[in-house]
Amino acid sequence: MELFDNLMLGFSVAFTPENLLYALLGCILGTLIGVLPGIGPVPTIAMLLPITYVLPPVAGLIMLAGIYYGAQYGGSTTAILVALPGETSAVVTVLDGHQMARNGRAGAALAIAALGSFFAGCVATILLAAFAPPLAEVAFQFGPAEYFSLMVLGLVGAVVLASGSLPKAICMIILGLLLGMVGTDVNSGVARYDFGIPELQDGIDFAIVAMGVFGFAEIMTNLEQKENRVDITDKIGTLYPNKKEFREAAPAVLRGTALGSALGILPGGGAVLSSFASYTLEKKLSKNPERFGKGHPAGLAGPESANNAAAQTSFIPLLTLGIPGNAVMALMVGAMTIHNIQPGPQVMTSHPELFWGLIASMWIGNLMLVVLNLPLIGLWIKLLKVPYRVLFPAILVFCTIGVYSLNYNTFDILTTAIFGIIGYVWAKLKCEGAPLLLGLVLGPMMEENFRRALLLSRGDYGTFVTRPLSASLLAFAVILVILVALPSIRKKREETFVEED
Repeated sequence: MELFDNLMLGFSVAFTPENLLYALLGCILGTLIGVLPGIGPVPTIAMLLPITYVLPPVAGLIMLAGIYYGAQYGGSTTAILVALPGETSAVVTVLDGHQMARNGRAGAALAIAALGSFFAGCVATILLAAFAPPLAEVAFQFGPAEYFSLMVLGLVGAVVLASGSLPKAICMIILGLLLGMVGTDVNSGVARYDFGIPELQDGIDFAIVAMGVFGFAEIMTNLEQKENRVDITDKIGTLYPNKKEFREAAPAVLRGTALGSALGILPGGGAVLSSFASYTLEKKLSKNPERFGKGHPAGLAGPESANNAAAQTSFIPLLTLGIPGNAVMALMVGAMTIHNIQPGPQVMTSHPELFWGLIASMWIGNLMLVVLNLPLIGLWIKLLKVPYRVLFPAILVFCTIGVYSLNYNTFDILTTAIFGIIGYVWAKLKCEGAPLLLGLVLGPMMEENFRRALLLSRGDYGTFVTRPLSASLLAFAVILVILVALPSIRKKREETFVEED
């Protein structure tokens, strides 16, 4: 009954004209950036962070959330029609979705992707509403030692589940932790690692790093690539899957929803890992694996459901524990801190309208996306005809204006440009920016809880292993490290991310 009352509060907040407008704006922007290759939800949210300064907290977070799960919808449209995955998680969608389009079933493929995504998003939002309150109650039992251990587990999980090289991910995490130490010491108030630069005494602004590493660097990386456009056709065909397609897609939707919901909760999981893992699962379970890659509905329905379910459930650790599980959630932490809201279990009690309003807006957003996606396909295809060399510089101008609006300081623009160049070099070296961002967000929180735990235990480092919950979390982190070091596990991990080859 209490859950029903809370959801009613959430819908009363989400159904205000202002919040409906921002939910719609987020969904449209998310779909747009999902459609356009080279611009993902992380750069876009990083670019739009300054806007949240002038918005009410609920409206700002609803819009940013809409961008995130809207990008999962939009990425599938061009992946199916023109074999251009607009979003990383849509790479797997190309394999069978585009083949269905080439077989004259483009409309059916789009309908399967949209309906599967809608079902998965709704189920995952129900899980978020049901499991968030009990998890938040558990989180209230956490002390500084438990929070420190939980953040260690979060960072280890992000490294283990990240795509790409493990050593590089570890290095990026450590670098993010070091960047988080720049500024004024929490306990003593003494400036550290600021190199005598007054602008660094308050630390390196989270939005500046995110916009440089993800926004500016992504634009530079995409500008140097040759445009490889496919002839675009507006012939979609019927939007109704036939009985055979529906029969093959339905079980995959259920499995993808379950898998994506579980992986979305894990640190470092998220939509990308879920889509790859779902495709691998469907192929292994199929009686006719040779059909995959040739237009099998299950190869489309599973990953599309998985990535949308993961996009919704990744909010669970953020809203209940204050731990961002991926780069987008790290940006959401930044948006919350902009409004002086401390992420964690206290959000549910101190800001119930924010917590339940955000959850309710996800149902509304999923419905908006289904209504938007299919009728506007023609518009999204026309946008693909805009040359990237015109599109990206225009985005760069808006980015620069956004950076300047943070503190009205040209030093911020220079810092963002430097991080943009560094991010471009990292992209060339195939170093992921997401672990760096998680390290930057969690670093100051880890340090604060680490030092607070030592103060409470009078300098006894044993407090981290003598407290049962803290010791269990650290033990789980150690087990993860050992598991990923095993050759068989490492090989499986690599295979998961190269399944699209």
